[in-house]
Amino acid sequence: MKKKIKKSGRNWKKFWKLGVEEWNTQFLDVSKDGELSAIEGNHIYNLNDLARKYGTPLQVVFPFVLEDRLKDLLGYFQAYMKIYGYKGKFFYHYPMKVNQNREFVLPLLSEGANLEVTSANELWIVKRMWEGEKFNSKIRVLCNGPKTSQYLSLVEELRSKGMNIVPIIEGPEEIERLSRYKGDVGVRVDLDVKADTKWDKKFDRFGLSEKEVLNLPKMKNLKILHYHLGSQIKTQKSILDGIKRAMDIYETLQKTNPSLDTLDIGGGFGVPYEKKKFYTAKTVSSKIIKSIKNISDRKGIKYPNLAVEWGQYIVAPAQVTIYKVISEKHISKGNAKSWYVIDGSFMNDLKDTWAVHQKWHVIPANNMHGSLAPIWLAGSTCDSDDKYTAGGNYVMLPKLRDGEDQLVAVLDTGWCQDGLASHHCLLSLPMKISAKDGTVSIIRKRETPEHIGRLFGWNGEHK
Repeated sequence: MKKKIKKSGRNWKKFWKLGVEEWNTQFLDVSKDGELSAIEGNHIYNLNDLARKYGTPLQVVFPFVLEDRLKDLLGYFQAYMKIYGYKGKFFYHYPMKVNQNREFVLPLLSEGANLEVTSANELWIVKRMWEGEKFNSKIRVLCNGPKTSQYLSLVEELRSKGMNIVPIIEGPEEIERLSRYKGDVGVRVDLDVKADTKWDKKFDRFGLSEKEVLNLPKMKNLKILHYHLGSQIKTQKSILDGIKRAMDIYETLQKTNPSLDTLDIGGGFGVPYEKKKFYTAKTVSSKIIKSIKNISDRKGIKYPNLAVEWGQYIVAPAQVTIYKVISEKHISKGNAKSWYVIDGSFMNDLKDTWAVHQKWHVIPANNMHGSLAPIWLAGSTCDSDDKYTAGGNYVMLPKLRDGEDQLVAVLDTGWCQDGLASHHCLLSLPMKISAKDGTVSIIRKRETPEHIGRLFGWNGEHK
C-alpha cells in the first residue's frame, strides 16, 4: 500500500475520507490492493470480497458500529453530568422507526438502550420481544405518534402486564383517555423555535401548541415533556435554542404538574453525510448538560432527567450499500463525464436520494488507487429521477477497466432506507448481510421474481 501511495503521491485513505471519527468512518480503511475494508478489532472485512461472494446489490450491516456509538454516547452524557455536578439521570431511547431490523434493535438493547415507538405495529414487535424475554422490565418504552384505538389498547394491555410503557400525548383527543392511564404519561409540545433542519417547520402537525400544553389540566401521572425539532439538525445552535425554549415551558408546566421530572429533547442529531466539518456528539452533549444546569440553577428548579432519541446518529454509519456498475454512457454536456448505471436503484433502495435529495458519501469498493473521472450515477429503473448526481455536482470514481467489475459503495445508509424501500419496476431489494465477530451471516436473502410477484398478487396460478 505504501509503495502505491508513494507512486501516485496520494494518501488514498485520506482522499476517500476514511478512518476519521468526526466523519463516522473510523472503522473503514483501504487495503493494499485498493479495496474498501471494515475493521472490527482484529477482524477485517473486505467489502470487495463480500460483494463478489454474495453478489450485488448488497447491504452490509456492522452491529459493532451500533454498539460502539451507543456506548460512546452514554459515556459522554454520564461523564459530563459528573463533571458539572448534574443531579439527574440520562436515558437513551432508540426510535425504532429509523430501522426496525432485529439486527439493529437487539444490539442496541444489549448496550442499554430504551425504546421509542410510533405505531401499533412497532409496539407489536416490542410485545413479541417482551413475551420472548428479549429485554428486562427496567427498559422504558415511549409511545409517540398519533394514537389509533388499536395502538392505545395495546399500550394499556402491556402496561397491565407490567411493562414500563409511557404514552406521549400527541393531540387534544388523547388527553382524556391518557389522563386515566394507570401509569406515567408525557406530552409533546410543538416548540415555537425555528431550527436549521431539512424539515419544514413553518407548520407542524405533531404535538400540542405551547399554549395548549400550558393549559393542560393537572395530571398526577405527567412525567415527561417531549419535543422534536426535526431531522438532520445542521447546527448545534439549533439544538441549544430548542433546549432553552423547552426549559421555559418545563418550568411553568411543573408548577401545575409537580410530577413532571423529565425533558425528552427528541431526535434530529445530524450525520455528516458530506464529510464536511460538523458538530460532534461529544461537544454537544457537554453543552446540553451545561445549558440545562445553568438554566435550572437560574430558575431555582430541580435538574430534570434527560432523554434523547438520536436514532439517525446511531444507526446511519452502521450499514454500507454496494452496487456494481453494469454500463457506462458518455455525457456530452454536464459536470460529469459519464453516467455509470448501477445494478440497483436509488429510488427503491435509498429512497432519501429522491425524496429529500440526500447527499451521500459515495466511494469505490475496489480500484481505490486507480485513475478517476467525474461521474453521475443512474439506477436501473425506467424512472428519470432514479439517479445520483451529488446535487448537480458529481462524484469521483475510478475509470472503468475492460473485463473488470467496478463496485460502488454508499456509506451511512443504515437510517430509514429499509422502511422507505419500494419495488418500483419490480426490482429486488438488496441482499442484506451482517458482519460481526469475524463471522458473516445472511439477514435477508436476495428476492426472487416469484417472491416479488406474490407481493403484487401474482401467485403463479393461471386465470
